[in-house]
Amino acid sequence: MNKSKLAIGLFVAGTLTAVFGLVILFVGPIIIDDQIVKNLIIDPKNEMSYTMWKDVPVPFFMSVYFFNILNPTEVLAGEKPMVEQRGPYVYRKRLQKQNITFHPNDTVSYLEYRSYFFEPSMSVGNESDVVTIPNMLVLGAAVMMENMPFAVRLLLSTTFKGFEEGPFLNKSVGELMWGYDSKLVDFLNKWFPGMLPSTGKFGLFSEFNNSNTGLFTVHTGKDDIRLIHKVNSWNGLTKLIYWKTPQCNMLNGTAGQMWPPFMTKESTLPFYSPDACRSLELVYQREGIMKGIPLYRFVAPKTMFANGSDYAPNEGFCPCRQSGLLNVSSCRSNAPVFISQPHFYNADPVLLDYVQGLQPTEDEHGLFIDIHPETGVPLNVSIRLQLNLYMKKVSGITETGKISEVVMPMIWFEENGYMDGAIVKTFHTNLVVLPMVMVYMQYCFLGLGLATALGAVLLHYSGKIIKCERTVIPDASVSTSSSEQTPLIQDHVD
Repeated sequence: MNKSKLAIGLFVAGTLTAVFGLVILFVGPIIIDDQIVKNLIIDPKNEMSYTMWKDVPVPFFMSVYFFNILNPTEVLAGEKPMVEQRGPYVYRKRLQKQNITFHPNDTVSYLEYRSYFFEPSMSVGNESDVVTIPNMLVLGAAVMMENMPFAVRLLLSTTFKGFEEGPFLNKSVGELMWGYDSKLVDFLNKWFPGMLPSTGKFGLFSEFNNSNTGLFTVHTGKDDIRLIHKVNSWNGLTKLIYWKTPQCNMLNGTAGQMWPPFMTKESTLPFYSPDACRSLELVYQREGIMKGIPLYRFVAPKTMFANGSDYAPNEGFCPCRQSGLLNVSSCRSNAPVFISQPHFYNADPVLLDYVQGLQPTEDEHGLFIDIHPETGVPLNVSIRLQLNLYMKKVSGITETGKISEVVMPMIWFEENGYMDGAIVKTFHTNLVVLPMVMVYMQYCFLGLGLATALGAVLLHYSGKIIKCERTVIPDASVSTSSSEQTPLIQDHVD
């Protein structure tokens, strides 16, 4: 009787345990997803995720490489440019969001400021290193004035000579990056305000340092987690004004730092880049693991900078040249400037024929973003872009000499950062270890419950078998005794 009650008790306990494991099996993923959603919403109450969004804790670096021209005299005479890569010159990048304002429609506006600090220990040299690159003020202006009357071009050439501006610059890395004194720049800013992108010193990155990327308004995800981080407007615009088609002027995706959660291999990574003046989109390449955290790697497709002939949707970004080049003159004061991937990676091979010294490879020059698919949080980022100047001989402007028509690489830079230290440990614990523990728990409960229920059944039937055996044995002994006693009785009667 005691074993029977024990078996019933064990069976009930085992069944309940198995049911609990079964419930966790189906409800557990829902609970995890719900916690991810709650913790990702842009809200000051979500202390950890909000802090990560507001002040990006991941160390970011910008590595800059210059294409030092080895034969400037020969280039001026019409020969093919020969370049050598000089770099990296590394800068630590600090990002901080300010003027954060939440709106009733579940969006938030902010200005993100960026500052750069030179890191000598990570660089090949100092900012005092001198390199030779094309003079954008001269060769860029020459192309811009190509269709002006001949007298205007002569006047421009005379102006260059008056300010002692030649076709090439021999400047230090620091001057080329953050600006140098130029009488021509002062003259243009005084008499032709707005002609140049900056009003102070002229440098390739002078407008980047201690500046913001524009007023972003993004969705917080409170009303719909699928919209989180997606751009609602930029500088008050819901669409751009630089390009020729509505599709090219669309503000797609996020601001380029985080994406909506629950990604699949069919997902893409769209984002708006103020520096490229357009929305870009990366595509899935492969799975991977970083410090125990699963990731998806997204890369730039060949169509990203393809021209309109090779990829019709990009027609709105034209006038185009070879595929692999993005003409950004419409948002860069009409200067003949093109963006590409470094060393013309993924570009029309003919571009490599015009410049000697380029060797594109995916490992060194391809851009990628590694994403944790469940949360949309980047784990490892490497954005690599190249700045090119279209230059050629322009009659009437003697500074252009006999320069052959060429898209000339000037610099390329890589902005990279990866999750590390205490942040990656916390991330790993909350989003990998704990969900894994829950998965193990659900199967443990299910297995333990089934094993307990099975044990209870076995215990119950084993008790019955023993009881039957005990019942059968006494009956047999009684029968034997009776048969033995019968003859005695008969003998006695006889």
